Formats: sequence, C-alpha cells, structure tokens
Amino acid sequence: MTPGTVDDDLWSAIGDPTRRRMLDLLLVDGGGTATTLSQRLPVTRQAVAKHLGVLDRVGLVRATPAGREKRYRVDDAQLARAADQLASVGTAWDARLRRIKGIAEAIQRAQPNPDA
Repeated sequence: MTPGTVDDDLWSAIGDPTRRRMLDLLLVDGGGTATTLSQRLPVTRQAVAKHLGVLDRVGLVRATPAGREKRYRVDDAQLARAADQLASVGTAWDARLRRIKGIAEAIQRAQPNPDA
C-alpha cells in the first residue's frame, strides 16, 4: 500500500464501536483473551471471538496461544499506521473545507450588498 492510501478493510474494522472498545481494553490491560474481554463487554464470548478475528485479519491485534485460549495484544505498528491514515484523511478534509470556505466567501463578496 502506498503512503497516503487509506486501507478500507482497516477502517471498516475500526468503524465498529465494539471493536474500538475492545482495542481500548486491550491497550489499557496490555492484552486479553476472548473470555476476559467478554466479561467487560455487553456481548457474548463468541461475539468477542468473531470481533477479535476481524481485528486479527487486518493486523490490529496479534494472537499467541495461552492454554486453551489465545491471548490478544494490540499490534502497535498497525495501530500507528491507522493513526497516520486518520491524520492524513483529516488533513485532506481540512484542505477541502478551506477551499469550500474560500468559494463561499467569494460568492458572498460578489453578491450586491442590500444595505449599501
């Protein structure tokens, strides 16, 4: 993927509020299993496992065996890449909004002033 390109799969994964909450919990706790996460979320262990699978597929979490379960940790490099993409998108939107503002101000200046 080229720099400045947005990874739609990554943002689709992050777009889900439950997955964002899971990432928050994993970051705060330093990791967790589907069982430990399900105890802190309003979803079943099976739903947590499916969400973790999505996060794993896009590389936001990495799993290591922990007994009969897998222990998940946030992949710092992939999370940093997501943050960089968000910053890039924000910068692009800021530029678009500045252009729109300039156009709107030019239109307003070109309008005859009824109070004059």
